[in-house]
Amino acid sequence: MNGKLLLHICCAPCLMYPYKLVKEEFDIVIGYFYNPNIHPYTEYLKRQDTLKNFSDSSNLKVIYEKEYKIEEFFRNVVFREENRCYYCLSSRLEKTAAIAKSSKFDYFSTTLLYSKHQKHDFIKETGYNLEKKYGVKFYYADFREGYKEGVKLSYDYNLYRQNYCGCVYSEKERFYKSVK
Repeated sequence: MNGKLLLHICCAPCLMYPYKLVKEEFDIVIGYFYNPNIHPYTEYLKRQDTLKNFSDSSNLKVIYEKEYKIEEFFRNVVFREENRCYYCLSSRLEKTAAIAKSSKFDYFSTTLLYSKHQKHDFIKETGYNLEKKYGVKFYYADFREGYKEGVKLSYDYNLYRQNYCGCVYSEKERFYKSVK
């Protein structure tokens, strides 16, 4: 497949397997780090720095969103915490599709398709809906097939591996055990 792909990146470990595939598929692959959901800010910086170190060593060009808009994320999920993932996933994909259009990319995609813990079918459906809205093709691949290989690659590269999705709610779900 020829063309130029804008690949939304949630974190470097989730990039490993998808990047291996897409760099063979496309003439140009450029990453996009946009994750206003990640909390706390120190965690955001760790994930961003890990990606910067990997991208520098692999010659992957990455666009880093300049602003950290955690307040916008909270405004859109407060009192809807059970459905927060739908907002989180769709808002990051929409921003990626909009940048892909304005920067004349042929395709856009996301490393969110790699995780076994994400709402895969929702991401796929949202991507195709945004393709219609923005006129930029959504590149779909079920990157979960390479989950184990991606984990191994992230260890081989000695990447920082976070242990929760990113938002304060996912951190609580991962670590908080209620006392009964």
